[in-house]
Amino acid sequence: MIILLAIYMIAGYWATGKTIYANRILIGTWTNIFIRRVIMGTLLGVVLIPWAILKR
Repeated sequence: MIILLAIYMIAGYWATGKTIYANRILIGTWTNIFIRRVIMGTLLGVVLIPWAILKR
């Protein structure tokens, strides 16, 4: 179960970068940007992961 959650969070992080934050300059600390992308990817992953795969 933990492994599936980790894979989902990694895929959500990737999808957030390919969809929401595509072609944008992110301002802030590396930690702040990373945490924001992880949270957005985890919460919206159900929508973002298929969207990013289709964009690819």
